[in-house]
Amino acid sequence: MLNILAGIGIAFFGFVLQTSVAGFNRKVTGRIQKRYGPVWYQEFRDIFKLFTKRSVTHGWIFDFGVIMAVGGIIGTAMFVPLTTHTLAFAGYDNFFIYVYLIAVGMLGMAMSASGSGNPLASIGVMRALTTMLAYEVPFMIIALTIINLTGTSSLTEIALAQQGQFNWFAIALPLGGIVGFMSLMGMLGKKPFETYIAPAEIASGPMVEYGGKQLGMLLVMHEITVFIEVTLFMFLFLGGAGSIIVFLIKYVLIYTFANMISSVNGRMKIDQVVLFFYKWPLIMAVTQAIIAIYIGWVI
Repeated sequence: MLNILAGIGIAFFGFVLQTSVAGFNRKVTGRIQKRYGPVWYQEFRDIFKLFTKRSVTHGWIFDFGVIMAVGGIIGTAMFVPLTTHTLAFAGYDNFFIYVYLIAVGMLGMAMSASGSGNPLASIGVMRALTTMLAYEVPFMIIALTIINLTGTSSLTEIALAQQGQFNWFAIALPLGGIVGFMSLMGMLGKKPFETYIAPAEIASGPMVEYGGKQLGMLLVMHEITVFIEVTLFMFLFLGGAGSIIVFLIKYVLIYTFANMISSVNGRMKIDQVVLFFYKWPLIMAVTQAIIAIYIGWVI
């Protein structure tokens, strides 16, 4: 029971942290675009306001998909380590657990959006799944390379290996670090890979039919999902964190850097995204795997 409560606490911490960082980054984006931007807590205002509004249903699949999406992501966040010594379920911080569990939330979202009957939502879902297939192939190659080098799929063990046996894998595997960050941009839905939202093109895609409490729940899901993805990148490529202060510093820097890149880029078309990931990131990932595993060259 204590482990479950600790896991829920980590999920709540992730929501509060990412919502605060996202609000801060709206100020950063505003300054980059020569405007002031909203206050840092505007994200909290938006989410809490949505929970006070009425919502429209499109059937039980539409409603159940939202619950499945939020529940799947919260369940995934419960296994996320905050530091190399702080996690709710010791021994269960396995990379493959996150890969499987986070898919539950994504499939719930896809099921719900498709159940709305809006063609723009279905197009957005198809784009999201296509984008996921594009960035996951090079990302998985690099992740499996790291697992091969460290001999473990535990995030905390991988982080500890970077604090002793290896440099940070962003440095030790330079091509892999670049591929990992480009894949992170795809996971976060940041430009130029924001194809499945595309507000001016498909009216926010999967989110087009949501409002009120359901939209509020999906925004909570989004914030926790970003928390999981940024933390995953941190532990795989930047040595994790030995303390909560180090975790916060790395987290803010990673997300802010990704947001700044997104702020000065346009959006690719969906076919351009797929061709891009199956070209340069895939070539770089395979090259890095060959160099690290078969040649044995690691910086």
